[in-house]
Amino acid sequence: MERRKFMELLATGGAVAASTALSGHPFIALGDTVMRSASQGGQRGYSADVIIAGGGLGGCAAALATLRNGLTVVLTEETDWIGGQLTQQGVPPDEHQWIETHGATQCYRDFRAGIRQFYMQNYPLTEMAKGRRYFNPGDGTVSALCHEPRVALAVLHALFARYISAGKLTLLLEHRIVAADVSGDRVHALKARDLREGMEVQLSAPYFVDATELGDLLPLTGTEYVTGAESRKETGELHAPETGNPENNQAFTACFAMDYIPGENHVINRPEEYAFWQRYVPAMQPAWPGNLLDLDYSDPKTLKPKNLGFHPEGKSTGNTLNLWNYRRIINKANFTPGTYRGDISIVNWPQNDYFLGNIVDVDENEFKRHVARAKQLSLSWLYWLQTEAPRPDGRTGWPGLRLRPDIMGTTDGLAKYPYVRESRRIKALFTILEEHVGAENRMLVTGKEPLRAADFHDSIGIGYYHIDLHPSTGGNNYIDFGSLPFQIPLGALLPRRMNNILPANKNIGTTHITNGCYRLHPVEWGIGEAVGMLVAYSLGKKITPRQVYEKPGVLEEFQQLIRSQGIETHWPK
Repeated sequence: MERRKFMELLATGGAVAASTALSGHPFIALGDTVMRSASQGGQRGYSADVIIAGGGLGGCAAALATLRNGLTVVLTEETDWIGGQLTQQGVPPDEHQWIETHGATQCYRDFRAGIRQFYMQNYPLTEMAKGRRYFNPGDGTVSALCHEPRVALAVLHALFARYISAGKLTLLLEHRIVAADVSGDRVHALKARDLREGMEVQLSAPYFVDATELGDLLPLTGTEYVTGAESRKETGELHAPETGNPENNQAFTACFAMDYIPGENHVINRPEEYAFWQRYVPAMQPAWPGNLLDLDYSDPKTLKPKNLGFHPEGKSTGNTLNLWNYRRIINKANFTPGTYRGDISIVNWPQNDYFLGNIVDVDENEFKRHVARAKQLSLSWLYWLQTEAPRPDGRTGWPGLRLRPDIMGTTDGLAKYPYVRESRRIKALFTILEEHVGAENRMLVTGKEPLRAADFHDSIGIGYYHIDLHPSTGGNNYIDFGSLPFQIPLGALLPRRMNNILPANKNIGTTHITNGCYRLHPVEWGIGEAVGMLVAYSLGKKITPRQVYEKPGVLEEFQQLIRSQGIETHWPK
């Protein structure tokens, strides 16, 4: 999408959707004009050019790419918010240092510009804040754009508004895919359940995209996949474990938002599991330095004990990182006096990572049980901060910390969906290994210190993040080390056997190790956008995605097409 068109959309047709989304009532429409809706034996059905399951960043990017290329789309989302880790999971974007100018698709950067413009148009900013070229609402240290989940939601709805109005996009919120009609190497239809009404919807299309957070379509469609950690013997990776474990997945997190009102008491009721989490010492190798609910943790790079600071007024905590500033999404100093009573910060910290149970490839009851325990951990961490955290003045606890359910759009104050770091991964035509993207492993392969990752002839995108694996269900402590600016190979997006289902989230052909740098916001968006364009190109040429991959001339033409629409395939020299 051209930048001018994006900004016009945001300023005109998208305004209704944006304001509606911010008010807490997402803009939902069922576009029957093009979608050929039918009732089949009491079961409502939709058909389109592509069915996209999962409304996270990959799913939204895939939808935008297909829509701008003239296709029709049905997009399903399990919660009532699209936007995935940026909205429903409450995680400000984890990005690299070049994000403002390159290293992501133009559409992603325009989306980020739309978030800044939304603040400029709708919030009472100070003159100094208005004058900042790269305005950061929260001035959080994790990102150059720490912002509220609802603003990202508003901008996404603004982008989709005209397609919904024209009947090109059917957006089915609170719908979960529960079954698939498959024969051989093709998916014919999916069945989605309306989580509000209990009705089932039949969804048919030539192509299907799995943009769910856990790769939910893979087992339903019989698409071959792997989970957990591969052994060093399987992958040859420098940081892979000696013994593989398919149930060894990274921690997930129940995020929440809070502000701080000095002199007031907002202490929550003591959580049911507080006694457990208050005493809990993680059992992992190498060892955790003490209680999980504490300001000491394992340094991700060295695994030595490291102290973190905490001061909810943003004040310096010496040489230690002040956790309050890390994922702060509102810095009240950026807004006219009186707009905010205090800063607002997102809590996605080492202390509320949950690794006592696996949520990949488990039944719904087990999933819900672990999510409930993860919420208890997060609430226990909040309670500890309110009542026991050490203060610079010698006292303990910050009772003025206030849980902000309104920021997350929930009644319990916790994010609508857990922040998932690892999912099922397809068995792909090509698997990205540590030797391709890991700095140390790549140097062993090439014999010299490389500047960037392996060059893939089939690149359909680029990205960068260090390899960052959080403590895992298998008892591993952090695995955190340097990677190189990398490409996204088309072969990693193609299942070995299935022909019309494609991944668009954390379910591409990576390993447990390399997932650690391919799982963040701009890369997920880039994967989804490339997949959307691959569907459009394949349908237009009447060929399969595998043929695009296997025929050099066709692949080059496809790469030229995606570059013409703002997708970078190579890092600048």
